[in-house]
Amino acid sequence: MLGLVIGASTLSLIVALSLAFHILKKPSGTAKMQEISDAIHKGSLTFLHKEYEVLSVFILVAALIIYFFLDDGKKLAISFIIGGFSSALAGNIGMRIATKANARATEATKIHIGEGLKVAFYSGSVMGLSVVGTGLLGVALLYIIFKDPNIIYGYGFGASSIALFARVGGGIYTKAADVGADLVGKVEKGIPEDDPRNPAVIADNVGDNVGDVAGMGADLFESYVNSIIAAMALGLVLGLSHVLLPLGLAAAGILASIIGIFFVRAKDERNLFRALNIGLYASTLFAAIFSFALVKYQNLGIGIFYAALSGLFVGVVIGLLTEYYTSNKNKPTQSIAVAAKTGAGTNVIQGLAVGMLSTFVPVAAVSAGVLVAYKFAGLYGIAIAGVGMLATLGFTLAIDTYGAVADNAAGISEMAGVGKGIRRKTELLDSVGNTTAAIGKGFAIGSAALTALALFASFTQITKIDVMSISDPYVIIGLFIGGMLPFLFSSFAMQAVGKAASGIVEEVRRQWKTIKGLSQGKAKPDYEKCIAISTRSALRQMIVPSLMAILSPIFVGYIFGLQALGGLLVGSIVSGFSLAIFMANSGGAWDNAKKYIEAGNLGGKGSDAHKAAVVGDTVGDPFKDTAGPSLNILIKLMSIVAIMFVPLMI
Repeated sequence: MLGLVIGASTLSLIVALSLAFHILKKPSGTAKMQEISDAIHKGSLTFLHKEYEVLSVFILVAALIIYFFLDDGKKLAISFIIGGFSSALAGNIGMRIATKANARATEATKIHIGEGLKVAFYSGSVMGLSVVGTGLLGVALLYIIFKDPNIIYGYGFGASSIALFARVGGGIYTKAADVGADLVGKVEKGIPEDDPRNPAVIADNVGDNVGDVAGMGADLFESYVNSIIAAMALGLVLGLSHVLLPLGLAAAGILASIIGIFFVRAKDERNLFRALNIGLYASTLFAAIFSFALVKYQNLGIGIFYAALSGLFVGVVIGLLTEYYTSNKNKPTQSIAVAAKTGAGTNVIQGLAVGMLSTFVPVAAVSAGVLVAYKFAGLYGIAIAGVGMLATLGFTLAIDTYGAVADNAAGISEMAGVGKGIRRKTELLDSVGNTTAAIGKGFAIGSAALTALALFASFTQITKIDVMSISDPYVIIGLFIGGMLPFLFSSFAMQAVGKAASGIVEEVRRQWKTIKGLSQGKAKPDYEKCIAISTRSALRQMIVPSLMAILSPIFVGYIFGLQALGGLLVGSIVSGFSLAIFMANSGGAWDNAKKYIEAGNLGGKGSDAHKAAVVGDTVGDPFKDTAGPSLNILIKLMSIVAIMFVPLMI
């Protein structure tokens, strides 16, 4: 089994490297396109390097605390440092390729829109395969070294810590730049999106990468490894085969993802989304086949396969549901666009209503998946369902990262003036990318719920808590605090975006007033200034919400006891899951409602409806790209912190 795991994870990294070289051999377009792409690349790496400087201090301090205060502290600290480094490495690799692929995707679109799709998707595949290859290889090697899944929780804690800071920091950065650029550019000055006269436009494109590439990669990296680790830990009481099975299922998923990647082909602009869906369905089908073969070969019983299949099924359902609620081809998003005809207020109200309504099916799907998994394989089955859902992460993360690359490609085509025909094609790629990004966020949230439940099951096993009574005041205290924390966390994140965006707005206004000839396109704006403002604000304001997530479980467990801590974990999972779905879907729907109007409907660009839709999109930006996605990590990180620091609370 371990040979298969090492082989599959190594193959994943080899394919990722091959695709990276394939992309870099593609022509990168005109000198202007290369100049813009290089600026985005440089800005993205500058942010990551500064973020890693902050995170390296946290990793060092946390590792020392683990080393001196926990049982097996040395082993856990080593595992923790490796987990943090692996998460940062996977995100860095993916973002480097994404920022090199954007201009190449634009240039490839000149040949055929299908070629542009391939370049953008293959760059996303580098990210997806790097995450699963690095994550699985790290877990497998640590198991070979330590022979104890409970030690590998340190690896998951390191990955979760990096993910939260990366998600929150990247989310603040990207939405501060996006909101600032839109409020002055679109609303005040009436210039197009990605207009080169807008000083915040490069910062906005940088944000797509640090938020939706590096941030999302770190998010799903920690979901992936924590779901595997939790299932391995729960399998300890069942035997060695059950410990190794999650690793084998992940390996099977990697092979299925690689196969699915090469199913993606688009003949014309009418079947762009269909091309990605075919790849997704192919990878899901092969993952199911390989999982069945693996379970049969290990002679573990068909029930475990059904548990894994339930996770795969939940992932597909959430993806389809997210597409329905966020695509501008469907009624929910179109209803938000229609509401914009009577002003920004009604647009915002309808967006909130659609987002709230969209929580029903994902919650029902996850509940059904949990029930099926438990019926067939108990608590272990719930953990296996989480592994099953994330089995095809190599592919699902690829289509999510594709969205950020397509967004950058559309921006470059506008700024470089490549012509209306190419601009229209890159906008089509971007439109598909908006939906795939929304699906990716829905998938990430669903996987977070299953992973958090698996971690909670592991927590109950470690603490030997069989029952938590709702008549126990300490459990009730924990439930209330846990239910409140996602709202408090989201408040901090939203306020951080607002504060950072205010700085961008002021800077853009200043440049429009003071730089002569800027409004006529005769002078070049100071892009670096906006990048610096976003970077500084994001790094400063990501600290408080991130530390809150880490310290809350320790504080509650130490002050109120393990029963209250269990209540906190349950409360945070319940409220955090629904709130994250609501925020992600309403934000995606607001965005695509705006694009529906920009496509020429309801008055088109510049109309009153369009101006109202821009306001709705501005509200939705921190919903879908900062607070909502960060909640995924919040509910998982609190669970793994509880597991790690339980010895201090007993």
